[in-house]
Amino acid sequence: MVLLVFTGVHAQHSIKLLVKDKHEKTPLAGATATIPVLKKTMVSDSLGRVVFSNILEGNYVIKLSYVGMEEMETSISVPQVDETILFLEEAEEHEEEVIVTATRISRTISDIPTRVETISGEELTEKGNMKPGDIRMLLNESTGIQTQQTSATSYNSSIRIQGLDGRYTQVLRDGFPLYAGFSGGLSLMQVAPLDLRQIEVIKGSASTLYGAGAIAGLVNLVSKTPGEKREISFMANGTTAGGLDLSGFYSQRFSKTG
Repeated sequence: MVLLVFTGVHAQHSIKLLVKDKHEKTPLAGATATIPVLKKTMVSDSLGRVVFSNILEGNYVIKLSYVGMEEMETSISVPQVDETILFLEEAEEHEEEVIVTATRISRTISDIPTRVETISGEELTEKGNMKPGDIRMLLNESTGIQTQQTSATSYNSSIRIQGLDGRYTQVLRDGFPLYAGFSGGLSLMQVAPLDLRQIEVIKGSASTLYGAGAIAGLVNLVSKTPGEKREISFMANGTTAGGLDLSGFYSQRFSKTG
C-alpha cells in the first residue's frame, strides 16, 4: 500500500519599512507600525527600521504613528522589491498664545523676561458687564494695584502700583502714553471697555522704555483689531444725578485694512 500525502506550502515574505522625518530626513526610532488586517504591530528600531515577518503575498494597509507627527496610512504590495521608505510630517499644534505689546514689540508672554500680567477674554467681558464704562473694577482685581479717586466731581482716579503714588504709574494706549504722559488725572469713566482686547500690567520700574513716569509700573490698554466678522457694540450709562452718556464701537475688516 502506498500512501501519498500532499501538503500545500505558501511562500512567506517580509515587509521592510524605513521611517524618517519628512523635513529632517532623519530616522525615527520608536515609530509604531500596524497592519490592521493581520493585527500585527511593530516598533521601529534605533535606525528607524520596521520588519514584519511571515507575511503572505497580497496588498496590505499599514498605519504609522509617532508622537508629535501626523498619522500616516499607506498600502504595501507583498512581495516587496525594495525596502519602503516612509516619511512622517510634524503635526500642527494650535495652542492659545497671549501676545503682549507693553514692551514696544508684540511677543508671546513666554518670551518676555519682564513679568507681564494680562486681563483679557472672558474675564474682561465679565467685569465689563458688571460695571460698564468703568475699568477700575478690572484693575482692582489684580494684586498690588489700587485705583484711588482724586476728584469727587469729575470722578478722576489715579492708579497706584505697589503702594507708590499715581503719578509714578504710566497709562498707555496701544503702547503710547495717553495725553503725552499726563494721564494721572484721566477719568477712567471715559475709558469705555467696548474696544478693549486686553489690559496689560507691568509692576515695577519700566522707566527704561517709557521714561520717569513708569517708575511704579505701567498699564497698557490694548485695542481690539478688526476680525473676520463685523462687530457693533453700544453702551449707555446713566447716573442718579441725571447724567447720561452713550458710547459705540464698530469694527470691520476691509481686505488687508480695517
